[in-house]
Amino acid sequence: PHWYPSRVGLQLEPNGTFLKDSINIQSLAVSSIITLYFTDLGQQVSWTTFFLTEYTGPLLIYLLFYIRLSTIYDQVESRKNFRHPVVHLACFCHCLHYIRHLLETLFVHKFSGGHTPLKNMIKGCVFYWGFTSWIAYYINHPRYTPPSFGHRQVFYAALAFLICEAGNHFINIALAHQSHSGNKTCFPHPSYNPFTWLFLLVSCPNYTYEAGSWISFTVMTQTLP
Repeated sequence: PHWYPSRVGLQLEPNGTFLKDSINIQSLAVSSIITLYFTDLGQQVSWTTFFLTEYTGPLLIYLLFYIRLSTIYDQVESRKNFRHPVVHLACFCHCLHYIRHLLETLFVHKFSGGHTPLKNMIKGCVFYWGFTSWIAYYINHPRYTPPSFGHRQVFYAALAFLICEAGNHFINIALAHQSHSGNKTCFPHPSYNPFTWLFLLVSCPNYTYEAGSWISFTVMTQTLP
């Protein structure tokens, strides 16, 4: 069949592991004859397409709830109720988060040129897009109530959110420039940048900062989906 290479999986045994793209078939042959088992991996997409699609959806979906479409909210109620400033701040923070992800996908992250099944991208989009719709509906609802502790709660939570976003960005830059020793990957070490000091505690602090961003966002909006 005329399938593109990324859709083809080759195995030395019927139930064995798939050979990596970097492997030279000639180096595997112990004799002049070698048997390879062909498997259709299904429709594939590049990792860049995977992440761009996954992150573009939440950015646009949240804005649809923010403008309070008539198909989502009652327009009479929307015009009658005043929007608390934290609603605008939440929109800014949410957009900032996913714009950062998109820019890092294009200019920071280094993909090996590999591919992933289309079904994985669909599952990822269902999670990200569904999660965004869930939180955006409540935060932008005309009956949304502001945080219990007022501006102080919003200010400190927003500050923590921005710190975590900055930390996530600097960690991703550090991981993109990590060194390789033979076949092993050497994780970055803490530098003069205080955001990298979390490397003393965990191998990939970007996940720590990511969790911190969403916890801060939850406290800032006082909305727990």
